[in-house]
Amino acid sequence: MSLSRIWTAFLLAALAGALYSALFVPGQQRIFSNLVTGKNTDTLTSRTVEAAVLPAPVLAQLQEQKSAVWGKERVAAAAEGSYRVYRLQPANGVFETTRDAVNLCIGLIGIMALFMGFMRIAENAGGIRFLSRIIGPFFNRIFPDVPKNHPSMGHMVMNFSANLLGLDNAATPFGIKAMESLQELNPNPSRASNPQLMFLCLHASGLTLVPTVIIADRVALKAQHPTDIFIPCMIATFVATLAALGIVAWRQRINLLQSVILLWVLGISGVIAALILYIRTLDAQGVQLFSTNLSNGIILLIFLLILVGAMYRKIAIFDAFVEGAKGGFETAIRIIPYLVGLLVAISLLRNSGVFDLVMDGIKWVFTTLGGDTRVVDALPTALLKPLSGSGARAMMIDTLQANGPDSFAGNLASVFRGSADTTFYIIAVYFGAVGIKNTRYAVGTMLLADLAGIMTSITLAYLFFGHMA
Repeated sequence: MSLSRIWTAFLLAALAGALYSALFVPGQQRIFSNLVTGKNTDTLTSRTVEAAVLPAPVLAQLQEQKSAVWGKERVAAAAEGSYRVYRLQPANGVFETTRDAVNLCIGLIGIMALFMGFMRIAENAGGIRFLSRIIGPFFNRIFPDVPKNHPSMGHMVMNFSANLLGLDNAATPFGIKAMESLQELNPNPSRASNPQLMFLCLHASGLTLVPTVIIADRVALKAQHPTDIFIPCMIATFVATLAALGIVAWRQRINLLQSVILLWVLGISGVIAALILYIRTLDAQGVQLFSTNLSNGIILLIFLLILVGAMYRKIAIFDAFVEGAKGGFETAIRIIPYLVGLLVAISLLRNSGVFDLVMDGIKWVFTTLGGDTRVVDALPTALLKPLSGSGARAMMIDTLQANGPDSFAGNLASVFRGSADTTFYIIAVYFGAVGIKNTRYAVGTMLLADLAGIMTSITLAYLFFGHMA
């Protein structure tokens, strides 16, 4: 029910904002067309200005790039001595968004089929149950409603492992398989069970060891210290994960002060600390090479171990793969309606101007109270991340371009992007895959975990980058 209310609120707020803009804001007569048929490459406004009008940082950007960020607008050279200032539509309109949602699901089919196929081989060979026995002492305490050595334990381990390594393509099929396994234990198939809520909230907290993609974007934007955000990102996601664990445990009356749970948390903390110490000895190129080789190498190692185990058990390997791959295809198709609904609501919210209105309000509050507006410059990335991963990436890049990749705002935006996951996308995909309509307190818990990550990111930014402009 909570997701239904949020979805309805998004639509009503977007439509009300669009109606207000059409009636009272000059130059917004085409807003309804933009919302329905527009594209994110469409120019909403355009004007020509002289060089003297542009701030020095914008002119400095234009010396190195074809376009620069100026507030909510972009700037590009026009005629000699003059510049074109324009604003693009924030997101695709409704029609293009529905196409994007379907294309996204179609793009998932191959990945889903591959990993679901290997998961079926692992299940038939007993590998999933083997993983379940290894992780059982810890998972049995935070998932008390799941029987010991249940296959879902192994599926969840695979999902968390892929997440830790930043392997989103692998994490999704593993996670959906975990949700399907947990659904078999669900007494009410339309209502999220306690184990499903615990699993999905932990997954959505986005614990990642190495933020490879963010570092790569910072290298592309010529940051002098692209890996400086590594430690803050890791700590922020760890805090968000602990927050999610604590909130769900409190709701489900799970005692976290058990020796096994504490030992596992301390063990994970130790691994993270060791990785931090090693990564700090590498340069930017070394970090990227290490993380890429580690991530891809582990995927290939998983495939190898599954095949070796299957040959040892003498099962029909290819038949098992094909059987599992068929399930991956069916799952990718099944989530289309859920993804279309949420992405359309997010598109309307961004293109109607409501999201910008919220951001302007937050900036006004910060300014009125004498707060640090550098935080507000980075905040759009944090607020957009639960709604759209690609939108958050675009916001981060704009912040880095406008303020500098090594600025306080640029570093904070980078940490914001790595401190949370795409909450509403995860809800649509994972709950949609198993047909759950009542998500209970999933949305609230995920957003609170995101908030914990955001607050931690701000604190860490002052500790690590407070001296920067």
